[in-house]
Amino acid sequence: MQGKIKLCFLCTGNTCRSFMAERLMKKYLKKSNIDFVQVSSRGLEATGEMSTENACKALKTLGASGAKRKSVKLKKFDQKTLYIAMTSSIKAKVNGRVIEMKDLCGQEIFDPYGQDYETYLNCAKLIDSACKNLIEKLIKIGGEV
Repeated sequence: MQGKIKLCFLCTGNTCRSFMAERLMKKYLKKSNIDFVQVSSRGLEATGEMSTENACKALKTLGASGAKRKSVKLKKFDQKTLYIAMTSSIKAKVNGRVIEMKDLCGQEIFDPYGQDYETYLNCAKLIDSACKNLIEKLIKIGGEV
């Protein structure tokens, strides 16, 4: 293999969806002993705000790290990174290699920001399903790009 596959989950503010996707994906990479993938997450309009409490709680419920962190803004596109956009409107703003979450779980990932815990948990479960599908694809290719 030539190097690590770089994945970056993208949403608007990087406090909910892409943040949860990064943490869930890292959980599955560790569980599957996959070390040829580097995962990150960014927000197109991130401002350094802390991850939301309900996102952290939903992650813990699904067995991933719920530790808080500041959101990170995507400053430039890297042509060697595969971006995974939460929605088609986010995908339309990406200048690089990009797929949508609906390619992995059958639907766009709605923004739960400001909603109740159950809404966050339902969102996290959709993201979890997409991450499982992505892990299966990564296992099949064995890291070859």
